[in-house]
Amino acid sequence: MIQKFLVYTLLLGTLLGHTSCEKEATAATPATTEAPAAKDLYVSSELLLSVPQEMLQQIAASEGYSSYGNQIKYGVSVYRLIYTTTYQGRDIQASGLVCVPQNMEVPAPVISAQHGTIFTEKEAPSNFEGMSGFELFASAGYVTLIPDYIGFGASKDLFHPYYDQKHSALAVVDLIKAAKSFYKQQQVPVSDKLFLVGYSEGGYVTLAAQKEIETNPEHGLQVTASAAGAGGYDLVEMLGGIKTGQSYAYPAYLAYVLQSYNITNGWNRALSEFFQEPYASRLPGLFDGNKSGSAINRELTTNPNNLFNQKFYADLQQDEAEQVLKQALYANSFYDWAPQSPTRLYHGTTDNIVPLNNSQKTYERFKAGGAKQLEFIPIAGKGHGSAFVPMLHSLVPWLQEF
Repeated sequence: MIQKFLVYTLLLGTLLGHTSCEKEATAATPATTEAPAAKDLYVSSELLLSVPQEMLQQIAASEGYSSYGNQIKYGVSVYRLIYTTTYQGRDIQASGLVCVPQNMEVPAPVISAQHGTIFTEKEAPSNFEGMSGFELFASAGYVTLIPDYIGFGASKDLFHPYYDQKHSALAVVDLIKAAKSFYKQQQVPVSDKLFLVGYSEGGYVTLAAQKEIETNPEHGLQVTASAAGAGGYDLVEMLGGIKTGQSYAYPAYLAYVLQSYNITNGWNRALSEFFQEPYASRLPGLFDGNKSGSAINRELTTNPNNLFNQKFYADLQQDEAEQVLKQALYANSFYDWAPQSPTRLYHGTTDNIVPLNNSQKTYERFKAGGAKQLEFIPIAGKGHGSAFVPMLHSLVPWLQEF
């Protein structure tokens, strides 16, 4: 899973001698207080796993990290947290993980880590079995939040609102807010440092959460720094690439977006309006929460001319046609906001899933919109999967400067 790999790699970067963040946390001020009238979004929590420091050091050694074992300072308790968020204007219950360093006396910084695209329910962070890797990251002294997202975990009966800005943002922001009640209940000391990190879909979700926090002060949150990698931030730009008719290596993503928008926005169009047969009839069974992205890809085609309904695909080429869809793609891109907190955008230069120019143009638009603490970091020669590790090796020391 992306999120499992995320935490292992972040741990590796953290253990390379960069420990200033832990030292700074000692003098940190209490977390920002929510407005008095704010609704408590916390519902319940359940301890899933409690791992002593010694066992984590053994795990690190077995994974080839033995030279870093002495940097694992804490045992870790992993909780599944249920909280309230909003879907289609109504309250629902969602879930995520909270990984807590054990017996940490100084206030811990909080990191919300947004995972990449998942297709199966078993991949949801809170559904892990046994050791997940999250424990190692938290053992370095960070309270780590990992939202499942709407459509997984406690909200698995809903279709995941994929690349929907508002629902993506609230799934993260509401978990961060709900966790404050958890901290009080469990007497977990946290600092005022809040970091947002994500890759692929998680990169998009990270910026969505950052925008929600920065533009809505009633949340009572402040982002210390944010880092997003290879997210499809400009969905209109992504559509432009699909309209060329060139082969697309991961058609499951295209099917995911269209089904999500159709359901989330209540359009209720027949799938045959978007897709040719036999694909239109296959899709409900493919997106049943049991099949991986690779399995779905094998049942589709990488040729957009053959995947999409011919009229629909022709209408995509016309400016005046399919306006409802195109307006939704525009609204869920980041055209009306520029980040005000320190932010980094990472992207592999050979990415054939989310092209490099998607981040490049987003960066330029953010700069023009007034972002003053923004960096764009291309990762030379790396693709959508292989850019991930270099991003995090660069990222962790930067976060610790705060």
